[in-house]
Amino acid sequence: MKKLIDDLYKMYSHILTGDEEDADIIIFSVLEALKRKDILELIEEMNEQELYSMVGLYMLEKFKSKMAGEGVGQSQMLTEDEIKHLH
Repeated sequence: MKKLIDDLYKMYSHILTGDEEDADIIIFSVLEALKRKDILELIEEMNEQELYSMVGLYMLEKFKSKMAGEGVGQSQMLTEDEIKHLH
């Protein structure tokens, strides 16, 4: 996987602007071209630390998404009646 990332960076470094969207466009374009078998082969080549980092990042993003979807941590607007009854 590291070699793929290094190769992609070399291939596109001359057009990168430093914007995160650059990475999104390149990586998602590559992913669209890969089949499940190709992705599993890339994962198989990963060392243990890379695998844990990848799965950890995925789990973290999914957990954050679940929290956001449930409204956890978002302050809710008080109704006019609730504001009146604050002491």
